[in-house]
Amino acid sequence: QVQLVESGGGLVQAGGSLRLSCAVSERTVRNYGMGWFRQAPGKEREFAATISWSGDITYYADSVKGRFTISRDNAKNTVYLQMNSLKPEDTAVYYCAAEKTGWGKPDLWGYNYWGQGTQVTVSS
Repeated sequence: QVQLVESGGGLVQAGGSLRLSCAVSERTVRNYGMGWFRQAPGKEREFAATISWSGDITYYADSVKGRFTISRDNAKNTVYLQMNSLKPEDTAVYYCAAEKTGWGKPDLWGYNYWGQGTQVTVSS
């Protein structure tokens, strides 16, 4: 069973930065597409960013484009989400997920494995 563990969340002021990490338990993750999603209180989980197995293809939600950067280090079985210029509306639990096609997907339904999430809170 593939396990994903997010870390790096916390409390930050508006305009600040955080880097989230997602450590994956198996080397096979290097063949998977990876995604970051987020869920704010009272709202549905939504897509934030995705990356292909090689890292060559990335795609972002309009709400984070230009501020967030997804990357991966397959040697470390880890995926990152660098978040800059954070806004209060970025406050949410952030989840990473893995999908087997390897290409990355901008929707929840194609993902096979999920982490437990890490809280990000942005104060105004």
